[in-house]
Amino acid sequence: MPTGPSASMRAPMRRTDFHFDLPDALIARHPAPQRSGSRLLHLDGATGALTDRQFRDLPGLLRQGDLLVFNDTRVIPARLHGHKLESGGKVEVMLERLTGLRTAIVQLRASKPARPGAVIDLGGGDTLTVVEREEDFWRVEFSSDAHGTFDRLGEMPLPPYVARAAELEDRERYQTVYAREPGAVAAPTAGLHFDDTVLQACREAGAGFAYVTLHVGAGTFQPVRVDDLAEHRMHSEWCVVPDATCQAVAAARACGGRVIAVGTTAVRSLESAAATGQLGSYTGETRLIITPGRRFLVVD
Repeated sequence: MPTGPSASMRAPMRRTDFHFDLPDALIARHPAPQRSGSRLLHLDGATGALTDRQFRDLPGLLRQGDLLVFNDTRVIPARLHGHKLESGGKVEVMLERLTGLRTAIVQLRASKPARPGAVIDLGGGDTLTVVEREEDFWRVEFSSDAHGTFDRLGEMPLPPYVARAAELEDRERYQTVYAREPGAVAAPTAGLHFDDTVLQACREAGAGFAYVTLHVGAGTFQPVRVDDLAEHRMHSEWCVVPDATCQAVAAARACGGRVIAVGTTAVRSLESAAATGQLGSYTGETRLIITPGRRFLVVD
């Protein structure tokens, strides 16, 4: 949290502080032909100078001893469509988190609210039964393996602002090239621009790699409903910071290297681990939200 004399005098951060106009023409509704062909804005921390670059220029900005920390979560095709067996009404199911072989926490969208005991037909003989409400979500039970059901019948859950239906290529492009731990319902988007060539160039520049896992939940698509951001309650997400990553961070700092978290999910994972005050690994829930003015715990 912010510290020092100015912290207590800082005005509350309001939702309106983040309002800005985004021209529709600047929203990329399809991925670039090449991942590393995306644009990169370089901010010089010392001078404040801004430079327009391409993402493939990143390795040239790294130094020997730097450490890149990636979120290796893998996106599940998390959107299902079905209908209520009783009424025939259409239902959209959005996965929040798998909780067991056949159980999960999901969002349900339908013309009429769901109720405990309702059965939803997903097609192909697969169904789910609504168990109980849990805050903004529902606990449900599938008739067969839940992960397999999503993999067979699900669509990739593209962000709402993309404003198009999921396509076959999204199963590969809405996924980082280093994704390996299934569980997310949204991609850690900062990592989508890395390809194998850029990763190899980062290694050749002398950077080390480390990994965390934060399974981005469906709550990431929910709007902030309070005006004072201090009152916003972040949705809970599952986070793992291995001991090997903690050791890599300590080693990088000891030799003067920079710890570079790739995207906000990696930052939140490292900060959640550091907030425990321990030097070892961290596994558990995190509701951490990072706003401007935060004094970071991992990197001075």
